[in-house]
Amino acid sequence: MKKNGQIAAGRGATGIPAVSYRPSPGRQPGLEVLDLPGLAARADERERPLTVPARPAFHLIVALRGGRLECSVDFTAYTLGPGDWLWVWPGQVLQFPAGHDGGDGTVLVFPSGFPSAATDALIRDGEHVPHRLISPGERHQASLLRVLDTLVEEHACLTGMSLEAHGEMLRNLLSVILLRLSHLADPSRQTRGGDEPFRRFRQAVEEDFHRTHRVEDYAARLGYSPRTLTRATRAALGCGAKRYIDERVLLEAKRLLIHTSLPPAVIGERVGFAYATVFSAFFRHHTGMTPTGFRSLTKT
Repeated sequence: MKKNGQIAAGRGATGIPAVSYRPSPGRQPGLEVLDLPGLAARADERERPLTVPARPAFHLIVALRGGRLECSVDFTAYTLGPGDWLWVWPGQVLQFPAGHDGGDGTVLVFPSGFPSAATDALIRDGEHVPHRLISPGERHQASLLRVLDTLVEEHACLTGMSLEAHGEMLRNLLSVILLRLSHLADPSRQTRGGDEPFRRFRQAVEEDFHRTHRVEDYAARLGYSPRTLTRATRAALGCGAKRYIDERVLLEAKRLLIHTSLPPAVIGERVGFAYATVFSAFFRHHTGMTPTGFRSLTKT
């Protein structure tokens, strides 16, 4: 049904292309409902075909109803079969090596600001779940598809109510799907979305990891002690604040090594290392190989 592994990818010269969220003309911004050919057509319009690695600035959920679909998300290759759901978060590197390849599925596209604040808080920890592919059991699948079919139907119906009411209906239907998928992705996880120190720390790291890797710098910026940030991160994810920073830096370095042709020294600068030797030592410490050695794994 599915497989995980390294994939080879075309490499850009300067960086991974970002794809911004654009609503369909004439529709209220917030949620796009497409099929796989429609997603491919949107990508072609932007001259960023699905076969090219890209970094969407929005959530993308694929519910595969029939056929097979191959894709990769941040270095992991997946093969979706009927009944599988794929959830890609903003900023992850997504690629469909064979395009939509005849698969039959429903695609939901929405920016981070569309779900309600309550839903966002409850699903937010799902950003750190390592596996993007979700295979619900028969009972949950039937329930999810009923909600999805209602969402598809309501999305297509623009008459009979105000745009505000229509948007709220779609938001609530989407919330049911997101909350269920978030639980299925990691049933043992205890949601800690209300932890304000960690939420602020996570956002600060996202903004500044390419400038500083020190917990003390983030603590000073946010007005917390390093111990508070470490405690909050451990409660949310089971690891300390320093490890969280290092893993975010490492993820970005891997993305750039695999999906661009930038020299390792330049990549090191982009993720906050002034000296290539320090970046190489950091990378070797965390992966057991040099940046060049890691890059060579993706060559065919």
